[in-house]
Amino acid sequence: MPLITLPDGTEKHFESAVTVDQVARSIGPGLADAALAGRVNQVLTDTSFVIDQDASVAIITARDEAGLEILRHSCAHLMAQAVQQLFPGAQVTIGPVIEDGFYYDFAYERPFTPEDLERIEKKMTAISKEKLIVCRSLLSREDAIKLFEQKGEQYKVQILESIPDQEDLSFYQQGDFIDLCRGPHIPDTGKLRAFKLTKVAGAYWRGDSKNEMLQRIYGTAWHDKKALKQYLFRLAEAEKRDHRKLGKRLDLFHTQEEAPGMVFWHPKGWQIWQIIEAYVREVQNNNGYQEIKTPQMVDMSLWERSGHADKFGDDMFSVSSENRDYAIKPMNCPCHVQVFNQGLKSYRELPFRLSEFGSCHRNEPSGTLQGIMRVRAFVQDDAHIFCREDQIQQEVISFIDLLSAVYRDFGFNEIIIKLSTRPENRVGSDSDWDRAEQSLALALNTMSLDWEELPGEGAFYGPKIEFSLKDCLGRVWQCGTMQVDFSMPGRLDAQYVAKDGSRQTPVMLHRAILGSFERFIGILIEEYGGDMPVWLAPVQCVILNITDSQADYALSVQASLKAAGFRVEVDIRNEKVGFKVREHTIQKVPYLVVVGDREVANGEIAVRARNGDDQGTMPIEAFIGILRKDEEKKGRTA
Repeated sequence: MPLITLPDGTEKHFESAVTVDQVARSIGPGLADAALAGRVNQVLTDTSFVIDQDASVAIITARDEAGLEILRHSCAHLMAQAVQQLFPGAQVTIGPVIEDGFYYDFAYERPFTPEDLERIEKKMTAISKEKLIVCRSLLSREDAIKLFEQKGEQYKVQILESIPDQEDLSFYQQGDFIDLCRGPHIPDTGKLRAFKLTKVAGAYWRGDSKNEMLQRIYGTAWHDKKALKQYLFRLAEAEKRDHRKLGKRLDLFHTQEEAPGMVFWHPKGWQIWQIIEAYVREVQNNNGYQEIKTPQMVDMSLWERSGHADKFGDDMFSVSSENRDYAIKPMNCPCHVQVFNQGLKSYRELPFRLSEFGSCHRNEPSGTLQGIMRVRAFVQDDAHIFCREDQIQQEVISFIDLLSAVYRDFGFNEIIIKLSTRPENRVGSDSDWDRAEQSLALALNTMSLDWEELPGEGAFYGPKIEFSLKDCLGRVWQCGTMQVDFSMPGRLDAQYVAKDGSRQTPVMLHRAILGSFERFIGILIEEYGGDMPVWLAPVQCVILNITDSQADYALSVQASLKAAGFRVEVDIRNEKVGFKVREHTIQKVPYLVVVGDREVANGEIAVRARNGDDQGTMPIEAFIGILRKDEEKKGRTA
């Protein structure tokens, strides 16, 4: 006679053992129909799970985060079943849930085409309508291997052989399809009503480039067709905003195979970079930071002392010369300690803030590289604050205020804050970690900020606050960070003279606002869809003449605007003005200035905004005022 306690505290008595489905039905038929799984004593289960003891039970639907994940994983199985029905001989490997969707890797004799994806999707719909019951079963590893050997699924056999032979394995079957899976899964395929296959790509077996290439089919699934439609709209919008396409179209940058994961910046793209760098430099200089420059290549012994060689050795590029090993720096912090160590510092000099636009290299796997979002060579707006322990909280508060103001200038008003605490593999004492974590949490709470804890996600040397931005499409980008480090200064012999004359080890705060310049510029390109605000636009205005007779006047207008400090080009080609307007509109220039005979006669200009808004005719001084106001506003929306 189990006693079931529901999330709202309601208690239900049952005369005998009961399934999760039966619990749902006892609450109401609507809930039973919507039920995808259960949570029994905080453990996710299938709706067929039998409860024979007192338990707390929650019914999981597609509206729940866990329910949506179950739905997507079940949809991956549905796709795999459809593939094997349409393409006999296709072998399934793994099919996990990913952000907003799922994928499955297949081995097949030929590449899948877009037309194949359409066929697979139709077959998935047909199987869904059959409302096939999804059943869980247990098999020994030996029996499971025999089963998949008979089915010719050699990749699945390899997976099973790699699992320790200690306990029975769970499998889920729907119709003629069965796969190894922990579950839980939906009760029947009829629950899958809103899905879409999105693309096919190559993927190495087990992620190893030495292994054979498989085919990865991606898909998405949602709780209803409205949510699916909204997601597909966001996907299409993201495609239009893809920084790689816009970077090429707007002539900002390119990448090529001869320098994988490294960026070739074109004049316009480098102009954006320089504007951002100058802005960050001014902000940091105004907030007590001293800018430095450290070597690109440092003897490996420094990285061994700092702990980076042990923790990140595989991610570091190294070279040898004259029987010495050097690392091309993957980060700046050990070098900043060396600057701090030059000349003994007094407690009166703390906090001591050093900043660097530090060029770093990391050996990222080739498969993870993506445009300028994930690269091997990048520049950080990196800084390190050397301070006393009692100064941590105020430095963190000041930094958060600074970071928030910078993000507002770039047009980001929603900041997601997460505190990552001690990982399993770390350096330093537990007492140091306790104090470091407490100092960060106290700073966040003092500022009355909303934040989430991420247990075990801290750096190996200390906890960190991660600052993420939400863009116009709802995507989240982790950018800024503040990390408390009690370990590295001591490992690298950093000291200061305390008030009592003793030698003490400073605390080191690692901080960045933008993170990687490359990545942040990529985020900006996608956030604005290439329509950079006036202060960031590489070309703020283009002067267009109507006929050759206005060419000299157009050049004089350009000279006046350049003298006022603006980035201005002139287009006096012998082309129709409509053609020139369209061309520069495509290039997303914020303002187009047209001059004809009337403008020449009146000493004025006709101004047109990027969005097509005709701002009328005005004196040059009035337009300068508009540009100044736009520049001062930066990207702020409030």
